[in-house]
Amino acid sequence: MAEPQRARPKPTPETQHFWDGTKAGELRLQRCDACAHVYFPPRPFCPSCASRKVSIFKASGKGFLYSYVINHRPAAPGFTPPYAIAVVELAEGPRMMSNIIDCPQTPEALELDMKLEVAYQKLDDAITLPVFRPAKG
Repeated sequence: MAEPQRARPKPTPETQHFWDGTKAGELRLQRCDACAHVYFPPRPFCPSCASRKVSIFKASGKGFLYSYVINHRPAAPGFTPPYAIAVVELAEGPRMMSNIIDCPQTPEALELDMKLEVAYQKLDDAITLPVFRPAKG
């Protein structure tokens, strides 16, 4: 019997640019043209001032570990425990939930404020997820 797979995000017209970016190896964010607020998740208006004049740009892919929890329960299809469910604060300001790879999934290894960089995990031809790993150097 096939192993259950991880749930797949479903791109929408408002989020398609983000998924096109991850597929191309880019982390794309939005910036409000009216107030310069950078935000995530994608939406057609600024959550700060409600302007619909927004631009899409390639983010640096750098950030730090803001918070995390280590899941030890084998309930989520496509994940092998233990694994970290992390909140990463991007260098540009927004925070996003993701997973940490290339690092032991222990409190000793996952230090708050540790520098991270984006990596990409291809699920299929349509979806590539942004995940994070400890920054080199």
